[in-house]
Amino acid sequence: MKSFSFAPITSNDANILILGTMPGTKSLEINQYYGHKQNNFWKFMFTILKEDFSDDYPTKKALLQKNKIALWDVLQFCERVGSLDSAIKNEIANDFETFLKSHPNIKTILFNGQKAAAFFKKYVHLQKEYNLITLPSSSPANASKTFQSKLEEWKIIETLI
Repeated sequence: MKSFSFAPITSNDANILILGTMPGTKSLEINQYYGHKQNNFWKFMFTILKEDFSDDYPTKKALLQKNKIALWDVLQFCERVGSLDSAIKNEIANDFETFLKSHPNIKTILFNGQKAAAFFKKYVHLQKEYNLITLPSSSPANASKTFQSKLEEWKIIETLI
């Protein structure tokens, strides 16, 4: 199955960029980042940013923008059956040179999982220094850590905003 990523959620003053690998099947189906109910990404964000959780997608996007956090995926295209990153093939990266030039306040890039970091390092050659941090995947497929232990690592965001 051919998959295309979404446009980034961003604002002109974003100073943090969070990158996933590629939207999963459920996210693509409902046209929302981290649309699978068992994915913890939005629960992490609302908890870390000290807001009451909302399932409303515009509210989710506004939460990131208000806190100067941009959200995107490393890949703009891939072929994949299912949602696992391990099934990705024939991938093409997003245009980070243009994106980062148009978002000069971004200093830190966070990766939602090891695979996002690996694809980024494989395809993206940065022109300037960024603080690169790999966090545990918020996906339900990453069952090696508990919600709480993942959340503790994600709380590094508190020190960056």
